Amino acid sequence: MQAAEQDFDHLGMLNPAQRMAAEYGGQVDDAAFTSGPLLIIAGAGTGKTMTLAHRVAHLLIEGVSPERILLLTFTRRGSQEMTRRVESIIRAACKGRSSASLPAGGLPWSGTFHSIANRLLRRFAHNLGLDPGFSVLDRGDAADIMDVVRHEQKLTRTAKRFPKKDTCLAIYSRCVNTQRALSETLEITYPWCVDWADELAGLFRHYVLRKQQNQSLDYDDLLLYWSHLVAEAEFAELIGSSFDHVLVDEYQDTNLTQAQILNALKPDGKGVTVVGDDAQSIYSFRAAEVENILGFPDQYMPSAAVITLEQNYRSSQAILDSANCLIAESERHYRKNLFSERKDGDKPRYVTVEDGDAEAEYVVESILANRELGMQLKEQAVLFRGSHHSDRLELELVRRNIPYVKYGGLKFLEAAHVKDLLSVLKWAENPKNEVAAFRVLKLLPGMGPSNAARCFEHLAVGDYLFSCLQNFRAPAASSNEWPAFCELLDALSNTDIEASGWQSQLSNVRRWYQPHLERLYDGLDTREADLEQLEQISGRYPSRERFLTELTLDPPSAASDLAGDPLLDEDYLILSTVHSAKGQEWESVFILNVSDGNFPSEFATGKPEMIEEERRLLYVAMTRAKQSLSLLAPLRYHVTQQRRDGDKHVYGARSRFMSESLMATLEKRFEGRPESSAGQFRLRSDRKIDVATRMREMW
Repeated sequence: MQAAEQDFDHLGMLNPAQRMAAEYGGQVDDAAFTSGPLLIIAGAGTGKTMTLAHRVAHLLIEGVSPERILLLTFTRRGSQEMTRRVESIIRAACKGRSSASLPAGGLPWSGTFHSIANRLLRRFAHNLGLDPGFSVLDRGDAADIMDVVRHEQKLTRTAKRFPKKDTCLAIYSRCVNTQRALSETLEITYPWCVDWADELAGLFRHYVLRKQQNQSLDYDDLLLYWSHLVAEAEFAELIGSSFDHVLVDEYQDTNLTQAQILNALKPDGKGVTVVGDDAQSIYSFRAAEVENILGFPDQYMPSAAVITLEQNYRSSQAILDSANCLIAESERHYRKNLFSERKDGDKPRYVTVEDGDAEAEYVVESILANRELGMQLKEQAVLFRGSHHSDRLELELVRRNIPYVKYGGLKFLEAAHVKDLLSVLKWAENPKNEVAAFRVLKLLPGMGPSNAARCFEHLAVGDYLFSCLQNFRAPAASSNEWPAFCELLDALSNTDIEASGWQSQLSNVRRWYQPHLERLYDGLDTREADLEQLEQISGRYPSRERFLTELTLDPPSAASDLAGDPLLDEDYLILSTVHSAKGQEWESVFILNVSDGNFPSEFATGKPEMIEEERRLLYVAMTRAKQSLSLLAPLRYHVTQQRRDGDKHVYGARSRFMSESLMATLEKRFEGRPESSAGQFRLRSDRKIDVATRMREMW
């Protein structure tokens, strides 16, 4: 493949820094292409994905075998996009040759941390005490198991209110991913739960035991088991030596467990490339650890090479000047100065408004003015710190009949009808999956919790063989449907059908489920569209296990999650939290509530590391804009708990991030409500009164 470089420079479209990153390493004495540890600091809009894709393609063109490359991403979509780009680069580099594309199978070890963990754990299941057919629990199922155990431990009937299931799961997950003791986690993040430390420890022990009995792993378990596997030198060497190159995207979003796994696989850093931007590390609430990227070079001897990408291809220079100024004032960061060849666009605007109503009015008027100038609604976005910050704006958008989409709704797998259908397949995949079993059984008329528990016990006595369910005495209300139900489960457990083509199973389950769907839910059109989409998606997966696991780990969006008909208008405004906006870009961006208490959040004050993350959050918001950026700062915030016509309010303080140097890069405006001319004074004199001196002389 090397001869192809003479015909076409596959790195020719990269700028010097990108090219240096893509071709880092080399061959010594005709040996395989190798490299030392490399950190690519990719500033916002600097072509991170393109650079990483070119590096992977360069490795392949240099003779590295696809199966010897481990590419770890944070979304399945990111993995698929990376593979598509790599294939496109190789096709262009090898035009007219037989090797003009990736071999069949593409990059076999490209995927999310969790999906790669899932594959490895099934291969080493016997070493880990796991059943190779273990189930993967989504967040909803994990919370349901937590709730069952919580009830069994009589924690739902305490004198003082015990934390709810989702809070319990969040505490458990944070302990696992931050590797902090429960007491420390409660004190730092959940102080209102400190008094329940002993009860929570007992709850978590029983939660782990219940998952083990069910042969089920939650999201955190996938990484935890993987880390335990590679903590043993024998298995770390076996897995690590299977890959010549390990590449990690969005490294600033990794947690401690993920960083430890990477270090165990390649302790000397040979062949390791990580890409990210410390200035965009904003997910500490998911246990992401910014120190992973800040300390990456120094964990190797000699230190890892650091290549910084600074040429921005998204924003105008005026926007970058403000963003550079903001992040330069952070306490600890990789120094970079983003620059752009785009000189169009005005200075970003810092707009002071009277209150939330004036803020909403200004945003709507500006959006409509942009539209009149030819900018579509979907090329504009309104970003905010918390989802409720857009409430007043949404009312104004509805009043003005302006269509919009708000990001941060339900996930696909959280839709009840989708969970129902997938639970049938999950139970067939793992008969010990208690959560899936209970959900499926309770779809049948008359099959309440007690009957479902009785049925599951009957299955356990029968060694979890679905054929034994035919002997179970179902309640009268579901007796007519019971034979067909048993026949369905028995067919789904047939391994011969699974091997010959499992996708037909989904059609069979849909036919069985249809009358239950019609009986249990309204809005059938959108729900049926979701199930049809699910069936189409299934064709991409070679096995039922892979389909269930991948869909659980990285679900798509659901049509039925949209509020209203998405086809009312082909153009719509984007509303989004800053966290959901990461990785996106728009021509014009409006950021709401840029004041202390929102940027930074009031919950971050007193914690220097959290204040710095809030700074990075504002930086991410600002760097989403291509051409126009407005930061809105209300002077007054109305108190929520008062009469409809009440006017109680508090005054907002200027964000501590709005330093004098940053303000100098912004165009400052005040947008007040227009006042009538009646009652206003006409100034006729320029005489000045020295009130200050008179006041001093009083004393």
